[in-house]
Amino acid sequence: MASIKVFGHATTTSTRRVLLTLHEKNLDYELVNVELKDGEHKKEPFLSRNVSISICVALLLRQIKSDYSVHSSPIRRPRNQPSPSRLQEHSPLCNNVHWNGSRSSPVRPSSFKAEEEAKLARVLDVYEARLKEFKYLAGETFTLTDLHHIPVIQYLLGTPTKKLFTERPRVNEWVAEITKRPASQKILQ
Repeated sequence: MASIKVFGHATTTSTRRVLLTLHEKNLDYELVNVELKDGEHKKEPFLSRNVSISICVALLLRQIKSDYSVHSSPIRRPRNQPSPSRLQEHSPLCNNVHWNGSRSSPVRPSSFKAEEEAKLARVLDVYEARLKEFKYLAGETFTLTDLHHIPVIQYLLGTPTKKLFTERPRVNEWVAEITKRPASQKILQ
Protein backbone atom coordinates (compact mmCIF):
# COMPACT_ATOMS: atom_id res chain seq x y z
CA MET A 1 0.00 0.00 0.00
CA ALA A 2 1.30 3.43 -0.98
CA SER A 3 2.14 5.89 1.77
CA ILE A 4 0.95 8.85 -0.31
CA LYS A 5 -2.67 9.20 -1.32
CA VAL A 6 -3.57 11.66 -4.04
CA PHE A 7 -7.22 12.69 -4.08
CA GLY A 8 -8.16 13.96 -7.52
CA HIS A 9 -9.30 13.08 -10.99
CA ALA A 10 -6.73 11.56 -13.32
CA THR A 11 -7.70 13.77 -16.26
CA THR A 12 -7.33 17.16 -14.56
CA THR A 13 -4.16 19.11 -15.18
CA SER A 14 -3.63 19.81 -11.48
CA THR A 15 -3.85 16.12 -10.53
CA ARG A 16 -1.56 15.22 -13.42
CA ARG A 17 1.04 17.73 -12.19
CA VAL A 18 1.07 16.08 -8.78
CA LEU A 19 1.27 12.57 -10.27
CA LEU A 20 4.07 13.62 -12.64
CA THR A 21 6.03 15.03 -9.70
CA LEU A 22 5.57 11.89 -7.61
CA HIS A 23 6.58 9.70 -10.53
CA GLU A 24 9.65 11.88 -11.24
CA LYS A 25 10.64 11.48 -7.57
CA ASN A 26 10.13 7.69 -7.82
CA LEU A 27 7.58 7.75 -5.01
CA ASP A 28 4.79 5.23 -4.57
CA TYR A 29 1.32 6.72 -4.47
CA GLU A 30 -2.29 5.77 -4.68
CA LEU A 31 -4.72 7.82 -6.75
CA VAL A 32 -8.09 8.08 -5.05
CA ASN A 33 -10.58 9.17 -7.69
CA VAL A 34 -12.68 12.25 -6.91
CA GLU A 35 -15.49 12.39 -9.45
CA LEU A 36 -15.76 16.04 -10.40
CA LYS A 37 -18.82 15.70 -12.63
CA ASP A 38 -20.74 14.40 -9.60
CA GLY A 39 -19.46 17.27 -7.43
CA GLU A 40 -17.56 14.99 -5.03
CA HIS A 41 -14.94 17.73 -4.61
CA LYS A 42 -17.62 19.93 -3.01
CA LYS A 43 -18.89 17.31 -0.56
CA GLU A 44 -17.72 15.33 2.44
CA PRO A 45 -15.38 13.55 2.96
CA PHE A 46 -13.34 15.53 0.40
CA LEU A 47 -14.05 18.88 2.06
CA SER A 48 -12.69 17.74 5.41
CA ARG A 49 -9.41 16.83 3.68
CA ASN A 50 -9.22 20.04 1.69
CA VAL A 51 -11.00 22.93 3.35
CA SER A 52 -10.16 25.49 0.68
CA ILE A 53 -11.62 23.33 -2.14
CA SER A 54 -9.00 24.64 -4.58
CA ILE A 55 -5.61 23.07 -4.09
CA CYS A 56 -2.57 25.23 -4.68
CA VAL A 57 -0.66 22.72 -6.78
CA ALA A 58 2.52 24.80 -6.93
CA LEU A 59 2.77 24.78 -3.13
CA LEU A 60 2.02 21.06 -2.98
CA LEU A 61 4.70 20.29 -5.56
CA ARG A 62 7.28 22.34 -3.66
CA GLN A 63 6.30 20.47 -0.48
CA ILE A 64 6.82 17.11 -2.22
CA LYS A 65 10.20 18.35 -3.45
CA SER A 66 11.15 19.45 0.06
CA ASP A 67 9.79 16.46 2.01
CA TYR A 68 11.29 13.90 -0.37
CA SER A 69 14.55 15.62 -1.22
CA VAL A 70 16.53 12.50 -0.26
CA HIS A 71 14.97 10.59 -3.15
CA SER A 72 17.21 10.79 -6.18
CA SER A 73 15.50 12.59 -8.99
CA PRO A 74 16.44 14.83 -11.86
CA ILE A 75 13.65 17.24 -11.00
CA ARG A 76 14.59 20.52 -9.38
CA ARG A 77 13.01 23.83 -8.56
CA PRO A 78 14.49 26.49 -10.81
CA ARG A 79 16.84 29.06 -9.31
CA ASN A 80 16.26 32.76 -9.86
CA GLN A 81 13.10 31.90 -11.76
CA PRO A 82 9.65 32.96 -10.65
CA SER A 83 7.31 30.11 -9.99
CA PRO A 84 4.83 29.35 -11.41
CA SER A 85 6.10 29.69 -14.94
CA ARG A 86 4.75 32.03 -17.58
CA LEU A 87 2.50 29.48 -19.27
CA GLN A 88 1.16 28.52 -15.85
CA GLU A 89 0.29 32.19 -15.27
CA HIS A 90 -1.67 31.94 -18.49
CA SER A 91 -3.39 28.72 -17.47
CA PRO A 92 -6.87 30.24 -17.88
CA LEU A 93 -6.03 31.14 -21.46
CA CYS A 94 -4.65 27.65 -22.08
CA ASN A 95 -7.77 26.17 -20.58
CA ASN A 96 -9.91 28.49 -22.70
CA VAL A 97 -8.09 27.47 -25.88
CA HIS A 98 -8.30 23.81 -24.84
CA TRP A 99 -11.92 23.66 -23.73
CA ASN A 100 -13.20 25.66 -26.67
CA GLY A 101 -11.18 23.64 -29.13
CA SER A 102 -11.59 20.08 -28.05
CA ARG A 103 -14.47 19.39 -25.69
CA SER A 104 -18.05 20.38 -25.20
CA SER A 105 -18.23 23.70 -23.45
CA PRO A 106 -20.29 26.85 -23.51
CA VAL A 107 -20.11 28.20 -27.03
CA ARG A 108 -18.01 31.32 -27.30
CA PRO A 109 -17.48 33.52 -30.33
CA SER A 110 -14.64 32.51 -32.64
CA SER A 111 -13.03 35.89 -31.91
CA PHE A 112 -12.58 34.76 -28.30
CA LYS A 113 -10.52 31.73 -29.36
CA ALA A 114 -8.49 33.86 -31.78
CA GLU A 115 -7.68 36.32 -28.99
CA GLU A 116 -6.66 33.52 -26.62
CA GLU A 117 -4.48 31.90 -29.27
CA ALA A 118 -2.81 35.25 -29.96
CA LYS A 119 -1.97 35.58 -26.24
CA LEU A 120 -0.60 32.03 -26.17
CA ALA A 121 1.45 32.73 -29.32
CA ARG A 122 3.10 35.71 -27.58
CA VAL A 123 4.01 33.53 -24.58
CA LEU A 124 5.42 30.85 -26.89
CA ASP A 125 7.48 33.50 -28.71
CA VAL A 126 9.13 34.31 -25.37
CA TYR A 127 9.73 30.59 -24.84
CA GLU A 128 11.24 30.22 -28.30
CA ALA A 129 13.75 32.98 -27.50
CA ARG A 130 14.52 31.42 -24.10
CA LEU A 131 15.00 27.97 -25.60
CA LYS A 132 17.60 29.34 -28.02
CA GLU A 133 19.79 29.83 -24.95
CA PHE A 134 18.89 26.78 -22.86
CA LYS A 135 17.62 23.23 -23.26
CA TYR A 136 14.80 23.78 -20.76
CA LEU A 137 12.92 26.89 -19.69
CA ALA A 138 14.87 27.45 -16.46
CA GLY A 139 18.27 26.34 -17.76
CA GLU A 140 20.02 23.15 -18.78
CA THR A 141 18.15 20.91 -16.32
CA PHE A 142 14.53 19.72 -16.26
CA THR A 143 12.71 21.53 -13.43
CA LEU A 144 9.24 22.04 -12.00
CA THR A 145 8.87 24.87 -14.50
CA ASP A 146 8.95 22.36 -17.35
CA LEU A 147 6.84 19.82 -15.49
CA HIS A 148 4.05 22.36 -14.91
CA HIS A 149 3.56 22.65 -18.65
CA ILE A 150 3.21 18.98 -19.53
CA PRO A 151 -0.50 18.38 -18.76
CA VAL A 152 -1.75 21.52 -20.49
CA ILE A 153 0.52 21.00 -23.49
CA GLN A 154 -0.66 17.42 -23.81
CA TYR A 155 -4.26 18.61 -24.11
CA LEU A 156 -3.43 21.46 -26.47
CA LEU A 157 -1.52 19.14 -28.80
CA GLY A 158 -4.83 17.39 -29.46
CA THR A 159 -6.40 20.59 -30.79
CA PRO A 160 -5.80 22.84 -33.81
CA THR A 161 -3.75 25.01 -31.40
CA LYS A 162 -0.97 22.43 -31.83
CA LYS A 163 0.29 24.53 -34.73
CA LEU A 164 1.40 27.24 -32.29
CA PHE A 165 3.86 24.74 -30.77
CA THR A 166 5.00 23.01 -33.95
CA GLU A 167 5.71 26.21 -35.90
CA ARG A 168 8.34 27.23 -33.33
CA PRO A 169 11.28 24.83 -33.78
CA ARG A 170 12.82 25.14 -30.31
CA VAL A 171 9.47 25.03 -28.55
CA ASN A 172 8.60 21.97 -30.64
CA GLU A 173 11.88 20.25 -29.62
CA TRP A 174 11.30 21.15 -25.96
CA VAL A 175 7.75 19.77 -26.07
CA ALA A 176 9.03 16.53 -27.59
CA GLU A 177 11.73 16.29 -24.90
CA ILE A 178 9.48 16.88 -21.89
CA THR A 179 6.63 14.69 -23.12
CA LYS A 180 8.88 11.70 -23.83
CA ARG A 181 10.09 11.50 -20.22
CA PRO A 182 9.10 8.22 -18.50
CA ALA A 183 6.83 10.08 -16.06
CA SER A 184 5.04 11.79 -18.93
CA GLN A 185 4.63 8.54 -20.80
CA LYS A 186 3.16 6.83 -17.74
CA ILE A 187 0.86 9.61 -16.50
CA LEU A 188 -0.40 10.93 -19.83
CA GLN A 189 -1.31 7.62 -21.43
